[in-house]
Amino acid sequence: MLLEIPKSEFKERQQKFIEKVEGRSCDVAVIFAVADIFYLTGFHFHPTERPIGLAVDSNHQFHLFVPQLEHEHAEEYSVVDHVHSYPEYPGIKHSMEYFKEVLIDNGFEGKTVGYDSIGYGSSMGYEGPSIDQLITAKSFQSLRGVIEELRFVKSRNEIELIKESCRWGNLAHRLLQKYTKAGVSEIEITTKASNEATLAMIETLGPEYKPHGGTAHAIFRGQIGPESAFPHAVTQNIILSKGDTLVTGAGASVFGYNSELERVMFVEEFSPEQEKHFDYMYRAQEVAFKAIQPGKPFSFVEEQVQEFFKQEGITELTRHHTGHNIGILGHEAPFFDLGDHREMKPGMVVTVEPGVYVPGLGGFRHSDTVLITKNGIEMLTYYPRDLNSLIC
Repeated sequence: MLLEIPKSEFKERQQKFIEKVEGRSCDVAVIFAVADIFYLTGFHFHPTERPIGLAVDSNHQFHLFVPQLEHEHAEEYSVVDHVHSYPEYPGIKHSMEYFKEVLIDNGFEGKTVGYDSIGYGSSMGYEGPSIDQLITAKSFQSLRGVIEELRFVKSRNEIELIKESCRWGNLAHRLLQKYTKAGVSEIEITTKASNEATLAMIETLGPEYKPHGGTAHAIFRGQIGPESAFPHAVTQNIILSKGDTLVTGAGASVFGYNSELERVMFVEEFSPEQEKHFDYMYRAQEVAFKAIQPGKPFSFVEEQVQEFFKQEGITELTRHHTGHNIGILGHEAPFFDLGDHREMKPGMVVTVEPGVYVPGLGGFRHSDTVLITKNGIEMLTYYPRDLNSLIC
């Protein structure tokens, strides 16, 4: 059973990134994005006010720059050539002054420097100079999106981790449905289901399992009854009532890789109006599945779904695009959106989640995680989708 990305794959990713950097006529590169540093090095960390960065020199050496409290952690778990650290932020000497020394000592001055962001950023009180204020370079050139594009198509190992995520998301959702009853609060239900699924997960997978993110979970996210008409509601500790429309969410993180499983459920019973809108949503998802074809643009899927909504006369009940890539992040590009014309390719893992939202009645959205193949799709999530299987 695969539970982590092997070191050899991180090395392959680094080589591909170097080729991209050189293809942009850059000599060296500086990366600050958390997901991209993890993708290239395997180093998973919690970004705070303390700056963390990755520098790639002209000799293709990878330098990880971290606060001292992360130094041993970085040395043990990252696939890099060098780990550099600084005492603390803000410190008597600013953290980025230490980073400046790393860059100068490793030949970044006078070079064409590629960067994903011109400086470190954090909402936790960080203030500091951008890299163009630290060193004198020949020029600075944005590499924004380069690593994200490398993440579009998943490797065989990444797909296996996402499939493992789907298995535990399935269990968490099964438990969620089991414990869903009228008169019980959403927090009580989701906590019980999530905890039970997580305990089963860690017992089954053993000490080799590393989440690098959340563990198994199943939630309502506040999408209960009329509140389910808000696509991204927030948990409000609602007490469930008979006849409520529920929109769920379930998944698990396996070595930083995620999946998405969402279902519309009903508490004990449903009305003809609820059944009608459930059917609209169900058929829209079927349209999307059939439209996913390698070689066509992502926008093609959204066009087909929007045409279905138009034919049914319910366009005004839609609120968002049909889905997105998924992997290290819960939402990744490309998107099933009218404005996204990037090509669907085998190996991409996407969510398929057209939604219908009726004020006062509720929201109707299934989401499935799907692998794009040479011939179409492979469903990675497998929870029942039919209405009669989703009555609590």
